[in-house]
Amino acid sequence: MTEHVLIVEDEDKIAAILHDYLVRDGYATHRLRRGDEVVPWLRENSTDLLLLDLMLPGLSGQNVCRALRANGAKLAIIMTTARVEESDRLLGLELGADDYICKPFSPREVVARVKAVLRRINSASLRSDRNAGLALDQARWQAAWHGRDLGLTAIEFKLLKQMTEQPGRIFTREQLMDAMHGDDRIVADRTVDSHIKKIRRKLAEAAPDAELIRSVYGIGYKYEPA
Repeated sequence: MTEHVLIVEDEDKIAAILHDYLVRDGYATHRLRRGDEVVPWLRENSTDLLLLDLMLPGLSGQNVCRALRANGAKLAIIMTTARVEESDRLLGLELGADDYICKPFSPREVVARVKAVLRRINSASLRSDRNAGLALDQARWQAAWHGRDLGLTAIEFKLLKQMTEQPGRIFTREQLMDAMHGDDRIVADRTVDSHIKKIRRKLAEAAPDAELIRSVYGIGYKYEPA
């Protein structure tokens, strides 16, 4: 089945090059020029991956990403931008982007990143299907491994649920803080780390051969079924 990439780029030359390289590699593409066209287009169409420029007319790429993730969109998102500061890259990841590419870039690199992100997401989905040992009961706020209750607290359940909804995706500590409380209270990074440590310990007791939650140095954590 042909995978689809939506290119959101206002520079015609860049969009044309990305289209040519992606089509050459077997992807179907569609191109939008404005940020405010993305959400309406996705209401009527579907795509596997969004190649999203940050500096767009109508609505910035950051606001597009924020709106999509707020609405629960599961599609993969790769941001492209001329901004090279670390804070910009971290902001993109915090908003829910799966990867970040700085301009000027090689179109071959973009295709390679597209392949890598889609492969990671598809692989994580397959692993999740095979690894049905973890069950989350939202009504009872309980998590179990092969029927064994993990004994999670409410906050631990929220954090685990957030990560398992998108296996393989890296969540920053800031995103996990929002999952813990959903309000504006101030929570220290070490508080998130402490809760994650407890979840990992409880998972390890039930599934000693599976490292389900992995640390990503300098960013946060991800749930990755073994």
